[in-house]
Amino acid sequence: MKKIGFVGAGSMAEAMINGILKSGITKPEHIYITNRSNDERLIELKETYGVRPCRDKNEFFTHTDIIILAFKPKDAAESIDSIRPYLKDQLVISVLAGLTIETIQHYFGRKLAVIRVMPNTSAAIRKSATGFSVSAEASKNDIIAAKALLETIGNAALVEEQHLDAVTAIAGSGPAYVYCYIEAMEKAAQKLGLDEETAKALILQTMAGATDMLLHKEITSPGGTTEAGLGALQNSRFEEAIIHCIEETAKRSANVKEQVKKIRIEKY
Repeated sequence: MKKIGFVGAGSMAEAMINGILKSGITKPEHIYITNRSNDERLIELKETYGVRPCRDKNEFFTHTDIIILAFKPKDAAESIDSIRPYLKDQLVISVLAGLTIETIQHYFGRKLAVIRVMPNTSAAIRKSATGFSVSAEASKNDIIAAKALLETIGNAALVEEQHLDAVTAIAGSGPAYVYCYIEAMEKAAQKLGLDEETAKALILQTMAGATDMLLHKEITSPGGTTEAGLGALQNSRFEEAIIHCIEETAKRSANVKEQVKKIRIEKY
């Protein structure tokens, strides 16, 4: 049974811990957690999930098979520097936005097996759409283990690293676009006289039903009132707006990656 170590104990780490334990692929005592200095957070996770807080780096890296980097990307250089001497031959999984596999290997100072992951906030309810890429050093067993772990928080798809900016734009930031759309529908519903509670219940069920229909490929043809609404969206350039939104998000993701690379070159 694989033992997992989380370096970082924020919301994404907690979402992954929750999914891993609910899936039953490992036990709470086989999950080690550490962070820079927030002991209260480690105690909170221990009390909630039964996982093991660990400040002793020798112990942490001796007893783990998979290391998950889950701290803030801006702390990457400093955080990796603090653990580099202790890392053995574990598989490293990174959820650090903007850090390429090559940059992570650079900070560690060697060509270790790295899997770069882009989950989204729905990981908290085990509904994440997660894209991941792998380094050349990752073995087939590494990839199988990582995919099994990621599938405890939702669906996981292996993609080329060059496509992770697109994954970020579609899946990583996607929930925010859906929330924005739902808020607009709520405002429209209230404008038409529906109370807030009723409108929200109807909209959320509509979204859930539409998603299930798409998953089962049961797509109906528009007509009548629906056709009128779709025409209004088309006239408002709805499709163009969504495409532009995703393209700009992908562009920003690529820019962040370049900024991180620049910082790396300047400091190292």
